[in-house]
Amino acid sequence: MDKEKKNWSFSSHIGKDLRGIDLSGADLRRAVFDSSDLEGANLSGADMRRASFKQANLMKASFDNADMRDAIFLKAKMNLSNFQGTKLDRADLRGIRGRYAIWRKANWWDAKMNDDLREALSKKWPRDKNSK
Repeated sequence: MDKEKKNWSFSSHIGKDLRGIDLSGADLRRAVFDSSDLEGANLSGADMRRASFKQANLMKASFDNADMRDAIFLKAKMNLSNFQGTKLDRADLRGIRGRYAIWRKANWWDAKMNDDLREALSKKWPRDKNSK
């Protein structure tokens, strides 16, 4: 079955129930998912640059190798999510709940976030000596 890449760039999905949706590899640039429920969603490899997920439920979501540069996640629920290898340059993660997530090989230190989360992540997911 030929999997077509979803293009949801510049689209609005405010307050939608998208639990468990597969948006892996999708183009989500500048899309708006504010207050949406994306619990368990697969966003692996998605291009999420400048997308907005303010107050969205992203619990148990997969963001492996996603491009989240300049995306906004203010007060999003991101616990138990997987951020392995994500690009987080300038992403706004202030107020998120994401302590119990996997941040391996993600450049979370280049994101905007609250000091308490930064401190917790520093202990569990220290900066790789080979990075930047």
